[in-house]
Amino acid sequence: MRRLLGWVDQLPLLWVALVAAWLAVAPVLPEPHLLEKLRLLSQGALTQPIDVFDLFLHATPLAVLALKLWRARPRPPAPPPSDHPG
Repeated sequence: MRRLLGWVDQLPLLWVALVAAWLAVAPVLPEPHLLEKLRLLSQGALTQPIDVFDLFLHATPLAVLALKLWRARPRPPAPPPSDHPG
């Protein structure tokens, strides 16, 4: 898992964001595939293997972008150790 997360950390944020945006809206007309597949999923009509593949294809870059942004978030500093014995 560390290896995968290290790989995600090494990806350039700009390129991840561009690929995620592109695949989220492609093709624009008549309806973006991601929206179409999510609509089919919500209606319980996502039954064809090609539709499931399309959902993963168009959603994976968004998931990678979310993971990359989550891992890059600023974290509060750890509190100093307490010298108080109790």
